[in-house]
Amino acid sequence: MLGHIWLIPIVGIIALLLTWILRRYALQRSVLDIPNARSSHTIPTPRGGGVAIVVSFLISLFLLAMEGEVPWNVTWALGGSGAVVAILGFLDDHGHIAARWRLLGHFSAALWVLLWLGGVPPINVLGITIQLSWVGDTLGVLYLVWLLNLYNFMDGIDGIASVEAVCVCASACIIYWLTGHPELILAPLLLTMSVLGFLCWNFPPAKIFMGDAGSGFLGIVLGILSLQAAWATPALLWVWLILMGVFIVDATFTLTRRLLRGDKVYEAHRSHAYQFASRKMGRHLPVTIAVGVINIFWLLPIALCVVVFKVDGLIAALCAYVPLTLLAIKYKAGALEKT
Repeated sequence: MLGHIWLIPIVGIIALLLTWILRRYALQRSVLDIPNARSSHTIPTPRGGGVAIVVSFLISLFLLAMEGEVPWNVTWALGGSGAVVAILGFLDDHGHIAARWRLLGHFSAALWVLLWLGGVPPINVLGITIQLSWVGDTLGVLYLVWLLNLYNFMDGIDGIASVEAVCVCASACIIYWLTGHPELILAPLLLTMSVLGFLCWNFPPAKIFMGDAGSGFLGIVLGILSLQAAWATPALLWVWLILMGVFIVDATFTLTRRLLRGDKVYEAHRSHAYQFASRKMGRHLPVTIAVGVINIFWLLPIALCVVVFKVDGLIAALCAYVPLTLLAIKYKAGALEKT
């Protein structure tokens, strides 16, 4: 399954060069993220660089599918839904699309995924395997839509969304290699290299932002990869939920608190824990690095315990999430912003 390993570094180089081209395009066309009261940056910065991730990943994915290295059902799930979400994000980056139309596109993309993957796989909870049938498919659609939107919400400071994607996908590849699932490695490995190429331009201080095209794309692709893994082994769904814990906990805690307060959840804000933390530290870099450290030294070992030592996935996820929830509380996730 890794016969075309030579393509992997080329993907990163393509993403690197494409990001440079997109930055020049954004500067020439004034496709800039202008700071406002809700921004976490202070200078106008080109946006839309996430298109480089989309293009480099999807082209390489289809090339490998034609060589029989990636299953076609997974390729069509990733390609179709990823393209729809990226196009919607690209159009929104260049203008504005009403939330209802974006959500319609997001739900359509999620339904497309389940069509090609054959629905949601059985889940394992406390040692019991549960077939969820249509209920699972409904939850699966909501899961994918939530992941792509939370990734958009969490893409608010330099490098954080890129570092999260690299850490999650690289960790998944390590786990696959150690536990005898080499057939699952290629897709997350391709995504890792695509994001790394972009990250060279996005690492603090960022020279270009990802934009909705990139962040939404990453969110739904990570969700698809988690469902693909769960079809191979139900415990691997818990692995992915643990690895994505930083974003899941911050976004979910913040949204819940804002909903309970009656806020408009689609209104721009700066009340995520990572945003409060970056303002407290006065820089983006320490927070972005902290996300990487948490992923590597906390979440990866716990995820490994699920598949190596057969720790129950739900229990492991709760153990992983408790300290992250305490961090969210410490940094006032979802609290009212001081004016």
